[in-house]
Amino acid sequence: MTALDDQDDAFTDGNALAGALSEVFAVDLTAAESRCANCGRTGPVGALRVYARAPGFVARCPGCGHVVLRLVRGPGTVWLDLRGAVALAVPVDD
Repeated sequence: MTALDDQDDAFTDGNALAGALSEVFAVDLTAAESRCANCGRTGPVGALRVYARAPGFVARCPGCGHVVLRLVRGPGTVWLDLRGAVALAVPVDD
């Protein structure tokens, strides 16, 4: 897949995931650093390109377009797939 540009399908930034991720985690994951399993690009979850047309959220690397994160909510359940991230570094208060 080639690098994404601003002409692709409508997307928002990773901050659109804040509400859904806060239902699962006690910390703000939009500030967490993620590393793309495909190209190695590192950056905050808030910088991922989020597509919300599907039943849930699909967050793609802004560099190569690889799916980094998938999140789907159902009644009483949240499915979170982070297979596209090599690492997720979450900032914590010391």
